[in-house]
Amino acid sequence: MQKYFHPSLLALLGALLFSHIALAADRYAFDKTHSQILFFVNHLGFSNSQGEFHDYEGNFEFDPSNWGNSSVEVGIRTASIDMDDYAWDKHLRAKDFFDVKKFPEMRYRSNRVEKTGAKTGKIYGELTLLGITRPVVLDLTLNKVGLHPMKQTPHAGFSATARLKRSDFGMKYAVPMVSDEVELRIEVEGPRQ
Repeated sequence: MQKYFHPSLLALLGALLFSHIALAADRYAFDKTHSQILFFVNHLGFSNSQGEFHDYEGNFEFDPSNWGNSSVEVGIRTASIDMDDYAWDKHLRAKDFFDVKKFPEMRYRSNRVEKTGAKTGKIYGELTLLGITRPVVLDLTLNKVGLHPMKQTPHAGFSATARLKRSDFGMKYAVPMVSDEVELRIEVEGPRQ
């Protein structure tokens, strides 16, 4: 008995295989020990004060052969803000700034990732803060993709930066004494899932 595949079946199998390859991106979890969500804001012209958010959840997907298949999504608990000062942290959690009781989370979700150089790119996405969603573009640097030397598991690491205006999200308290512009710096490392 002769066995053969119908041409349309072969075409369907080929299309499924191609779509799987085209959409292939490895998913990574955040290693919170080696990842930081930092920001800097000018305080009265005297200093660029640094803060950090400690509590967040999410993941990122990265396809080294086609950065366009990559993505990131993260939810950040606003109450986890830390300026290394109890009184300052308490004020930032209040209605003047993050209003954490009403808005316990801010969220960033990418729309697309663009490669701009051998190890650089841009993440185009949207940040939702205080119930307002605005576009935010992150400048991305690929630090390393490879085998973790101690854990012997695949890892990826990135650095990303952006500048935004807090007033765009309705956070207008003390502008311009406390700078409207906020510099973000994100350091991410994670194992492949």
